[in-house]
Amino acid sequence: MAIRSLKTGVFSRSLLVGNTAFIPVVTADYLVVAGGGAGGSAYGGGGGAGGLRSTVTATGGGGTLESPLTLTPGVSYTVTVGAGGAVGSAGYNSSARGNTGSNSVFSTITSNGGGGGGAANQGGFNGGSGGGGADLQAGGTGTANQGYAGTVGTQPDNYGSGGGGGAGAIAGSATTTAGGNGGAGVAVSITGSSVTYAGGGGGGTYQGGTRGTGGAGGGGNAGTTGAGSASGGFAATANTGGGGGGSSALQGGAYTATGGAGGSGVVIIRATQAAASTTGSPTATTSGSYYIYTFTGSGSITY
Repeated sequence: MAIRSLKTGVFSRSLLVGNTAFIPVVTADYLVVAGGGAGGSAYGGGGGAGGLRSTVTATGGGGTLESPLTLTPGVSYTVTVGAGGAVGSAGYNSSARGNTGSNSVFSTITSNGGGGGGAANQGGFNGGSGGGGADLQAGGTGTANQGYAGTVGTQPDNYGSGGGGGAGAIAGSATTTAGGNGGAGVAVSITGSSVTYAGGGGGGTYQGGTRGTGGAGGGGNAGTTGAGSASGGFAATANTGGGGGGSSALQGGAYTATGGAGGSGVVIIRATQAAASTTGSPTATTSGSYYIYTFTGSGSITY
């Protein structure tokens, strides 16, 4: 049956045994975005965006909206915000691929970190969204209901590397003269305003091609062509789960540049009841009848 909360004036479900009403439960919407993958070095592929799971507006990978969580008052629920993937090493070597981002978690909901971009004739990593491949190597795959795949790299000419997949779209195709663009993210209105999250990183090129651009939702652009630090990939935007951009290089260069780092994730929780306590210093806002808590770092929430 439903009872009226004395604290907030909202209705919640409760269990009635005899004439005794037990503690009502709280129904919470959520957005859980994992950390994005880093772009690859040595004309690397773009990093894949972090996986995105949501009960509001849209979820990642073209999936259907998820169901809200039923939370018990007095129970502390853990929130983990995944870090963006770190860049790989400079140089044409097996360590040049970008690293995969870390998972984000709210209670029983886990979003997978985005796959790192490939480099030095290596493919992209799998993840929430997949990283782009370099040379003729494949992009990584995305996770169902979280994100899309990265794309394959090309040869020869300018050796365009694949873009990183986004939560809302597969990455753009690379060509022999251009790196692939990062896949677009997903616009979610859980805070009352539409914000786009989890765009993939752009793929880099070799010897003068056109760099790939990052996808909407925080994805980083690939580096401009040229030797040295100017050709490094651009980092994704923090707390969007975007993938980092791949580096670019000129033929005969020393491959001194690295890809861009992945963007950290975010967890947003929304309910018609205010939380009793939180840790981790989330930003608390309201929109209409909703109390909203935005976590940009790990913590917990108790109703």
